[in-house]
Amino acid sequence: MKRILFAAALMLLVPSGAWAQDAYGTADTLRLTLRQAQDYALEHNRTLKNASLSVRQAEADRWSSIASMLPQVNGTLDYSNYLGYSMNLGGMASIAMPPYGSLGVNASLALSGAQVISARIGTISMKMADISRQQTEQEIAEQVKLLYFSALVSEHTLELLKENLVTIRKLYEFSQKSVDVGVSEQVDADQILVQVSTMETSINASQRALEMVYNSLRLQMNVDFDTDIRLTETLEDLLDVESSLGLLYEAFNIENNYSYRLALANIDLARQQKYLAGWAYGPTLSAYYQYTAREYFSDEATMNMTPPNMIGVTLSVPIFSSGQRFGALRSARLAYQQQLNTLEDTEMSLRIQHRQLRYNLSSAYESYQTQKKNVEVSQSVFDNISKKYEFGLASSLDVTTSASNLISAQSGYVQAAYEYVNARIELEKLLNKNYYE
Repeated sequence: MKRILFAAALMLLVPSGAWAQDAYGTADTLRLTLRQAQDYALEHNRTLKNASLSVRQAEADRWSSIASMLPQVNGTLDYSNYLGYSMNLGGMASIAMPPYGSLGVNASLALSGAQVISARIGTISMKMADISRQQTEQEIAEQVKLLYFSALVSEHTLELLKENLVTIRKLYEFSQKSVDVGVSEQVDADQILVQVSTMETSINASQRALEMVYNSLRLQMNVDFDTDIRLTETLEDLLDVESSLGLLYEAFNIENNYSYRLALANIDLARQQKYLAGWAYGPTLSAYYQYTAREYFSDEATMNMTPPNMIGVTLSVPIFSSGQRFGALRSARLAYQQQLNTLEDTEMSLRIQHRQLRYNLSSAYESYQTQKKNVEVSQSVFDNISKKYEFGLASSLDVTTSASNLISAQSGYVQAAYEYVNARIELEKLLNKNYYE
């Protein structure tokens, strides 16, 4: 029991962030699966935080519109002093004007159709802000996914390059020893040395590119650039070919797409703005109640002509505005028609995009498979020629050519893998698949 109480007390004393950090690693190192990287970014990304604040801002604006239809109460407190002045009533008498204080309370209420429409517009704006927030969340999650894949592909390629560099360095050492004993010419060793330098340059370029990918990932996750990120999943774990190809046969429900949902919301918004312009012709009903209490700071006789209670009702009807209201209404109608046309264009564009993205994914998969096989063949050729060179059955030119072909194949593989993953993510985004799927 004492241990349980001690643990509970420790959880209260230790900042909550320290416990949350344990799920991802230490303060200086983050060990992340793809899902964890996405969750971390969705929790800390500043762009998404701003999108959430936009939703709250739209909600506040909506309540402001609703509050305009509710009673408004104001209070006043004032003091007046006429500095001994008395009112002269034509020589017959005079009325004292002593100093006084007043307390007033005014309650008012104004209602019009425009206020109701403004509240509806606020609701639509809040809905649109929430859709935009979800779209931002989707984009961030998918961007993290792309960067995660890119880092894995780059690391895998870097490992292959380093392994090949070890092999070609051995070949250079072997070639140089052959030159030293007079079996080979120096030009043969120099050719292989150039290939060593070329591969070292490729490794350095790959390392810099990999660091840029990690920096982009840190930016999306909003972590310090000194934080070390360790990816705990492998490329083989995440390149689920069956799941990717399953997207090609998945039906496209356009109503799940965020761009289409925003277009629909824009239609509703334009419709309400048209109604709002129409209500400029409508009447406004307002009512008020006023209470006033006055206290004189003197015993002199005086007159108090201020009534303590007063109510009033006003009906305001617009009559003539020189065409201003008509012009505003006509503009709102045209804007509504524009949004209808935009919705049709959006729907057609999304359906065409669906077909194109399916084609892109299919082509990218075929290219990825081809480049993957090309790397395997180029690696096999390079290993075979390297062995032949050691036995004098291949020239240094054969070695440099096969090494160059291998580097080219690996570059093609990296590009094909990136395009394959990107095509998959773009189709997932269009279909509005859950970010963790």
